[in-house]
Amino acid sequence: QVQLVESGGGLVQAGDSLTLSCAASGRTFSNYAMAWFSQGPGKAREIVAGINTDGRATYYNDSVRGRFTISRDNAKNTAYLRMNNLKPEDTAVYFCAASSQIGIRTHAPFYEYWGQGTQVTVSS
Repeated sequence: QVQLVESGGGLVQAGDSLTLSCAASGRTFSNYAMAWFSQGPGKAREIVAGINTDGRATYYNDSVRGRFTISRDNAKNTAYLRMNNLKPEDTAVYFCAASSQIGIRTHAPFYEYWGQGTQVTVSS
């Protein structure tokens, strides 16, 4: 089992920045690819960004590329999502997820473990 706990969400204005953190415990963190998913009101959960086990490969949804940065610190068992230039359409619950699959998977069913989510609200 891997337990994931997100933090760092909140209410911000358009153009502001936030950093989300995902603290992992349980099994060896460095064995898992990590990702951040978002789920807006009335929308399906979709991947925002993903990172492989050693942090050398990343993936970004087109909607956030150039504004968001995913990273991880395997020594601290923590993944991060730095969100710059936030837009109202970024408003969603953000979930971190862990996958034992090789590489970076972009679909939710490939992720075995999930955090409880953290709300990000961006006002215009």
